[in-house]
Amino acid sequence: MRRYLGLCLLLLLPTLACRRPVAEPQPPGGAAEAPAVSPEKVELAGLHNVLRVSDRLYSGSSPEGDTGFASLQKLGVKTVISVDGAKPDVERARQFGLRYVHLPIGYDGVPREQALKIARAVRDLPGPVYLHCHHGKHRAPAATAVVQLCLDDRCSIANALATMQTAGTSPHYTGLYAAPGEFRRPSKLELDRTPADFPEIAKVSGLIEVMIEIEHRWDHLKLVRAAGWKAPPTHPDIDPAHEALQLAEHYHEMARRPDVQDRPEDFRRWTTASEKGAKLLETALRVRPAPDAKQAELGYKQAATACTQCHAKYRDVPRKP
Repeated sequence: MRRYLGLCLLLLLPTLACRRPVAEPQPPGGAAEAPAVSPEKVELAGLHNVLRVSDRLYSGSSPEGDTGFASLQKLGVKTVISVDGAKPDVERARQFGLRYVHLPIGYDGVPREQALKIARAVRDLPGPVYLHCHHGKHRAPAATAVVQLCLDDRCSIANALATMQTAGTSPHYTGLYAAPGEFRRPSKLELDRTPADFPEIAKVSGLIEVMIEIEHRWDHLKLVRAAGWKAPPTHPDIDPAHEALQLAEHYHEMARRPDVQDRPEDFRRWTTASEKGAKLLETALRVRPAPDAKQAELGYKQAATACTQCHAKYRDVPRKP
């Protein structure tokens, strides 16, 4: 009898193991269960932070010139989806036989309507598909995580979060990390009914366009700072003082916009503080024979700190319903 009971128990163990409850997803930065298909990092010329999520889906940064698009072509990619606000380089993509789709999202999350459009584009358009934002670390991985939940029944919330963590998505982007946890899987019918509206270039607000320009100036100034407040060796065409001037002008123009003047007082105060910091940085970079490194660092940090405070309250948090 004991041998019989023991045999029954051995036969039941695999079934019990399959019915084990799935672990709850951990908060950003915590451990997550092993994904159904583990995303892997890929090194490609002209691209950064590339993840191979499946044979059909990759995520990463904006392609850099011919080199980036040539890498996508060599990879076999057929469709490129940008979730960045910047205007895609549609003409260059066409030269490499690639179709562009522009479905931008913000840092505050992935709106359901846009999430379903992105998922349907990944499902229905020729693949493999390359989904990107600017740097490939934050918005693109978040959109990719939601696409996984839409198209892969094996993918749990923890699996989706693991994709973002593998990409290096910052835990400070609480809106992006909230997206997979709050997302409700669509039925096939709901996804089929999602409009197949896949523009090459989407219309974005004027404020978003200004913010995109500000982000580009910051990218250049980070290189300038790393090079000791000089033109970086990799980009000798960058004029450090002119970059700081452009940054200050963008903040100034942003502060004059009606849609910014209607914002809360602290938003406007941080915008003004960023402009003042950028002006201080410009002045320090124009000092001859060599830039005033101490004042440059002070101006840089003043502008950056104001940006970080504003982003933490208004850009990076989950969007309000």
